[in-house]
Amino acid sequence: MTNKISKILIIPTLIFVFNGNAAELEAQPAANQISISADKQEGQLKANVGIFEKNVEIIHGNRRITADRLEVHKRDELGDNKQLLIATGNPAYFEEKQADGTIMSASANEVRYDVSKRFLTLVGNAQISQAGQKINAKSITYDIEQQLISAEKDENSTDRVHTILVPIEAKKSKKSDKGQP
Repeated sequence: MTNKISKILIIPTLIFVFNGNAAELEAQPAANQISISADKQEGQLKANVGIFEKNVEIIHGNRRITADRLEVHKRDELGDNKQLLIATGNPAYFEEKQADGTIMSASANEVRYDVSKRFLTLVGNAQISQAGQKINAKSITYDIEQQLISAEKDENSTDRVHTILVPIEAKKSKKSDKGQP
């Protein structure tokens, strides 16, 4: 009986966490819908937090996140979309298909994504790659809207930020080798 009650409470809470209410969910186009699957989920009603654990996958438009654990925070101070997604894993992954068709992928022990600001924070074994370019560091922040990226090494480590750049001509040559224009 208790299990049924908790399921009844969690499902409306998750709809509220992501969209405010059920009417808003139905009114939104499919691209704005958020699909989350996990082995376990719960909602903290007073805190407006949804927690998903084990084999977590979230799909939101052209974005995909996979993690061991995902927290979804909804608060008015977070802006229009009002969600902060905190994914943790060994590692957690974030992917987004860009307007030019390339895939921007990122991974870290902790991946934070502020939906309204389109701001990505990667902490712990952070890596981000797009169109052959790659950055490895202890932590990386990426303002996706402004296309601004910052990477730092761990203060107590001799490891430095490592970047791999692929010349534009080399990328074009690879396409030509495959018979593409």
